[in-house]
Amino acid sequence: MREIATWTDIGAPPARVWEVLTDLEHYRDWNPFVREASGSVAVGSRLRLRMHPAHRRPMTFHPRVRAVVPERELRWRGRLLVPGLFDGEHRFVLTDLDGGGTRLVQSERFTGLLVPFLKRTIADTAGDFEAFNRALRRRAEGRATPADCSGR
Repeated sequence: MREIATWTDIGAPPARVWEVLTDLEHYRDWNPFVREASGSVAVGSRLRLRMHPAHRRPMTFHPRVRAVVPERELRWRGRLLVPGLFDGEHRFVLTDLDGGGTRLVQSERFTGLLVPFLKRTIADTAGDFEAFNRALRRRAEGRATPADCSGR
């Protein structure tokens, strides 16, 4: 098992951060990492996420939503090809900060046979999460620009 986590403080309330995070249709407008997203943000549903990692080729995942707690948590589980090969439990946790802001923690726990061989890929993913967090912060604070989704 291997886990990565990134976080950012956002100058917007959890309701606004949640609105941006769950508006999958508009990811293409601001998100440099997950540039295409569709599906229903509901427990048990499948999402379609087209990722554009900084150091690798784009890839598409179809994770299943495992938890939806409005304004607090969104979690899904995806896998590469077959269960147990390379699985990821992705989680967003929003915490209301005193003073009106939100702390966003984005993390993923990787499990499976390939994890020991993909340490570099997993480490690089932390940078993609940070780019996602920065763009989400700008969008939630009303500062997003079209350049946010054009890459690094």
